[in-house]
Amino acid sequence: MTVLHDDALAVLTGWTAPGAEEELLRREFVEHLKTYDDAMSRACAPGHLTATTAVLSHDGEYVLLTLHPKAGMWLPMGGHCEEDDSTLAEAALREATEESGIPGLRLLPGPLALDKHEVWCHPPRSWHLDVEYGAVAPAGVEPVMSDESLDLRWFPVDSIPELSDEATRRLAARARTLLRAGG
Repeated sequence: MTVLHDDALAVLTGWTAPGAEEELLRREFVEHLKTYDDAMSRACAPGHLTATTAVLSHDGEYVLLTLHPKAGMWLPMGGHCEEDDSTLAEAALREATEESGIPGLRLLPGPLALDKHEVWCHPPRSWHLDVEYGAVAPAGVEPVMSDESLDLRWFPVDSIPELSDEATRRLAARARTLLRAGG
């Protein structure tokens, strides 16, 4: 995962955070990468970088969310990086394709956001350092639920259900804004 680690370090070093809170996260993620050679692997117990993608409908009006079995919330597609991933963007697109069942997704330029949340990978405490992207589905496609989901549904970007979180709402809105701007 050395190539992926190097890519993540380059991406996050060069990324301009849209606000002070995400700038602090960006610095934390960069420091984590510099501290842990295995920062891209789920084996990194203190925490590890993950890739998440908000999948938008072709017109940007809807976001596809998965009902996550462990979190019990409607969330974007995403997960752990794998040995075969050579870039964060590649990991984000792979996860989005696997979990949505939609071929031909187009990844928007990114990352669009960063998020850090506690997870159950390494009890009693571990963190996902989430690098977030957006993707656009081709017109007329239907998602196919994977075994990693309890449900899979399109929601209007402006009406994401309460059983979600602010990071999901922020990511979907940023992806739609970028798509509308010609991204």
